[in-house]
Amino acid sequence: RGLTVLMWTFLRVTKQYLPHLARLCLISTFLEDGIRMWFQWNEQRDYIEATWSCGYFLATCFVLLNLIGQLGGCVLILSRNFVQYACFGLFGIIALQTVAYSILWDLKFLMRNLALGGGLLLLLAESRSEGKSMFAGVPSMGESSPKQYMQLGGRVLLVLMFMTLLHFDSNFFSVSQEIVRYITAP
Repeated sequence: RGLTVLMWTFLRVTKQYLPHLARLCLISTFLEDGIRMWFQWNEQRDYIEATWSCGYFLATCFVLLNLIGQLGGCVLILSRNFVQYACFGLFGIIALQTVAYSILWDLKFLMRNLALGGGLLLLLAESRSEGKSMFAGVPSMGESSPKQYMQLGGRVLLVLMFMTLLHFDSNFFSVSQEIVRYITAP
């Protein structure tokens, strides 16, 4: 009983900070990537210049766009100003990086990028205002709104982040070993 009271007290005290912490967690990848762009400016620019043979100026513009887009989007989301525009800008950064860094052909990185999109969908859904329902935050039966679909899509896409942590061994030896282990188990 004492633990329950302690938990409710902790939740009541921290309730006002949890939405900000959740937003920070959802954008942390963009924040880290933007800061890394700042500290690895030359390496990022040289990589883009060498990979795309686009020249010094265009490579610099690309890195600058990524830096400003990511850090600016993070600041707007954390300050709760123009959240929808910031989310759309970060969606654009995801698309741009998917092409520029050839992520489209690497399944693991593609799934991580889709998970980032899921986090942005959750932020976008949270920023949308809806009409009042009978109970705050609880959807009514039979009611479907774009916000609920965005939340569903965001949650499903976030699962992809954890799917990248799974390792599937599908070679003949490992499958045979699992079959023998299953058959000989008591």
